[in-house]
Amino acid sequence: MKNTLKVQRAILDLTQEDLAKKIGVSRQTINSIEKNRYVPSTVLALKLAAIFKIPISAFFSLEESD
Repeated sequence: MKNTLKVQRAILDLTQEDLAKKIGVSRQTINSIEKNRYVPSTVLALKLAAIFKIPISAFFSLEESD
């Protein structure tokens, strides 16, 4: 799975720490998601979509290997 979280975060000028505080996770969790080391839960993905006011599909997409 690939994601555009880092790009979306930059658009709103949010640091990893800022975003982490807004959704109640650690900065390391945001870093792991951005580096594709961690796939967020549905609840976390919905929180991200709410913060950025865009659909989940704007963040995450499947790759052929998925």
